[in-house]
Amino acid sequence: MQSHIRNFAIIAHVDHGKSTLADRLLELTGTVAKRDMAEQFLDSNPIERERGITIKLAPVRMEWNGYILNLIDTPGHVDFSYEVSRSLAACEGALLVVDATQGVQAQTLAHLHQARTGNLVIIPIINKIDLPNARIEETKKELVDLGFREEDILEISAKTGKNVESVLQVAIDRVSPPHGEPDKPLRALVFSSQYDAHKGVVVFVRVVDGSISLDRLKFLFSGAEVAPVEVGYFSPKMIPSSSLSSGEVGYIATGLKDVRFAKVGDTITVAQAVDVSPLEGYKEPKPMVFLGLFPVDSAELTLAREAMEKLRLSDSAFTFRPISSLALGNGFHCGFLGLLHAEIVQERLLREFGLTMIATAPSVEYQIYLRHGAEISIQSASEFPDPSTIEEVREPVMQVAIFGPKRFVGSIMQLVQEKRGIYVDLKYQAEQAEFTYLVPLSEMIVDFFDRLKSATEGYASLDYEFYEYQPVNVVKLDVLVNKEKVDAFSVLVVESQTQFYGRDLVERLAGAIPRQQFQIPVQAAIGGQVIARADVKAFRKDVIQKLYGGDRSRKDKLLDKQKKGKAKMKMIGRVEIPQSAFFAVLKRT
Repeated sequence: MQSHIRNFAIIAHVDHGKSTLADRLLELTGTVAKRDMAEQFLDSNPIERERGITIKLAPVRMEWNGYILNLIDTPGHVDFSYEVSRSLAACEGALLVVDATQGVQAQTLAHLHQARTGNLVIIPIINKIDLPNARIEETKKELVDLGFREEDILEISAKTGKNVESVLQVAIDRVSPPHGEPDKPLRALVFSSQYDAHKGVVVFVRVVDGSISLDRLKFLFSGAEVAPVEVGYFSPKMIPSSSLSSGEVGYIATGLKDVRFAKVGDTITVAQAVDVSPLEGYKEPKPMVFLGLFPVDSAELTLAREAMEKLRLSDSAFTFRPISSLALGNGFHCGFLGLLHAEIVQERLLREFGLTMIATAPSVEYQIYLRHGAEISIQSASEFPDPSTIEEVREPVMQVAIFGPKRFVGSIMQLVQEKRGIYVDLKYQAEQAEFTYLVPLSEMIVDFFDRLKSATEGYASLDYEFYEYQPVNVVKLDVLVNKEKVDAFSVLVVESQTQFYGRDLVERLAGAIPRQQFQIPVQAAIGGQVIARADVKAFRKDVIQKLYGGDRSRKDKLLDKQKKGKAKMKMIGRVEIPQSAFFAVLKRT
């Protein structure tokens, strides 16, 4: 009975208590026994638990007072906002959780906007009311200013369980039941997926019309047909079921081994169905940050490719293609939503597959207009064409919303101006300031978030979305180590910043490359012109330590011999560049 089904997501800014609230709801409904309960229960990935963040959406079915409640826990970090949009597509309602000590933050607004765009019923919840520094009345006023009625706002403590039971009842009372057509041909929306070694591709689905059983199924977008291995729901582990009916959320183990046939956003129907219109899916997330990943051991290239294919299945925002580097050999050019996303993928490659990867400097996608009229897009410095053929280069610019206490307005403005930010707006709400800026993405992908947190003692938060491509003067900066160009270190830099960036880069590298028996020059160059240099000093071997006494000529002869040996070693010596040197490139002052 659809009238007794409720589908809702939990949305919030990072660390406002989404996963803790999900834990309490699982306990209250008896979905997970108290003795089996662990903090962040739905965050099954060890990286999620350690970092205290949700990376992947997690669906779970709860039963309470005769109702089936399908809950989807979502990420809060800006890099994973695409997961939120996928969750909301499978729901009729959303619990908007706001931390009483922090109030409305950047991602609170972003997720609220997404939920309202999808016409979801939104239940505002103030969490952490048990804390001594809770600002309950101020937070309530902020929510009222966003269009909520004061009497509709719930006040809870997910940690202690206070008032959490009221969340379940309010969800039942306010969230609309599904409005599917049980008697029509099957239409189910794929909103996530994962890979299982035995069951193949497992797709997470929301059944809109009809019902799913073990009959042969078809993906409308890819055209793939499958005989399901298993159908079921999450409680929170996968529980097999004979069928899934209209309005329900569950999974289909497809048996597929090729991830490309089971795209998120596709519509599933029965194989024999004709004239079935696809459901409105959603755009695939577009990677915004690109970097090269190379296995430290070149023999692990095939294993790395297989690992990336498996990660791509559960993370549709991650892209990769093979590339080759003179310095690093064969590897992969990878696309991510942001640097945290890139960091998580590298950590998963290490933990889940035992792969240590060297990462090149991050870059963004530039649009380049050539003099003969052609237009190309590049994602790395190695693809940058001959400057004499370029008419114009354009870079992606983001519209950035920054929230922070009023006392840090000066610090925030100074930082954003350093990052080539263009001021748009500034609003004050009680003790909070809300900035709107246009900031080039290339300035944000390295250290912007860390510096923003430092400048505001950890209080600031931000959200951003793509605005447009704007003209920019960039040049390709090459790095030479011992007079050999290392293509993995090449970066695209704004022309006005080349001196500062080149000097900073060579000094970092010179500090990261181990000393050898010969001096190693590290140079930054644009074209054939060297603009900065730093040297890795040579070890001086004490060749005269065994000489006790004797005339000076013997010592001079040994020192002269050592000097000639150094010159020879310098000429034929090959510099070993450690992984730490590549990491040094990722950091900018």
